[in-house]
Amino acid sequence: MTETTAPIDERAAAYERMARALKYLGDTWRDWPDLASVAQQMNLSPSHFQREFTRWAGVSPKQFQAALAHAAAGDLLRNGVSVLEASLEAGLSGPGRLHDLFIAHEGLTPGEAKAGGRGADLLIGRAPTPFGEGAWLVSPRGLVALGFIDEDAPARTGFEHQGRGEADAFADLARRYPQADIRRDDAAALKMARQVFEQGEPLPVALYGTPFRRQIWRALLEIPAGRTATYGALAKASGNPKAARAVGAAVGANPISWFIPCHRALAADGRLHNYHWGVDRKRAMLTFERAHAA
Repeated sequence: MTETTAPIDERAAAYERMARALKYLGDTWRDWPDLASVAQQMNLSPSHFQREFTRWAGVSPKQFQAALAHAAAGDLLRNGVSVLEASLEAGLSGPGRLHDLFIAHEGLTPGEAKAGGRGADLLIGRAPTPFGEGAWLVSPRGLVALGFIDEDAPARTGFEHQGRGEADAFADLARRYPQADIRRDDAAALKMARQVFEQGEPLPVALYGTPFRRQIWRALLEIPAGRTATYGALAKASGNPKAARAVGAAVGANPISWFIPCHRALAADGRLHNYHWGVDRKRAMLTFERAHAA
């Protein structure tokens, strides 16, 4: 956490307004709106907006605009394929990311996973993240799953997810391990959230998936922060060039949002759509990463 960054609970509370600010700045960066104009859009005074944005993002609005301009963020959704292919062809093991991810070991043995998590003791809880309230599923060996909570999310329309309330978010994580012993522990979730987002500690991940899914999740980690890749590019990178649809299913099955960055994966047309935890959150994540990666 930088000196100007707010505590994680404060950042979570500010997320919805900051998501709107990120969208506005992302849409208007070429026009360089001044601080007063942006603050007016957020219904805040310039000084209040300056302080809140800087504490949430770790950079000032002006610095954020400059980063977007420098990185040409307006094109970030158009160049994903070539970026991923170029990084793989160059033999890069993965450029710097906002967070170091340590996949310590599998969270469940193959036998436990095949039995729906039977015998696994998991904790589920609600704790803040920079992108709003999080639903955390934790084992003694690390983070099993991370989703997000949007209490006032509108109903799903077609294939578009707008977000999930607490009960729905918890159920979504729990149904992945229907036979596990899951009990609620918000304190355990908050402890992990603060360790990762405030103290910058490495994140132990207790992850289980089929070999194919783990291969795709590792490929997601190779996409540089602030960049994107299509399902087709991920399929090619994984050695399965004709498996774009299966890759899409594997990306959608990723249990640990943000840290295993499924938000960086796009369909062939490059549109932001059908993110499991809401399209607005995906847009905020990509814009945030793009500015910090510039």
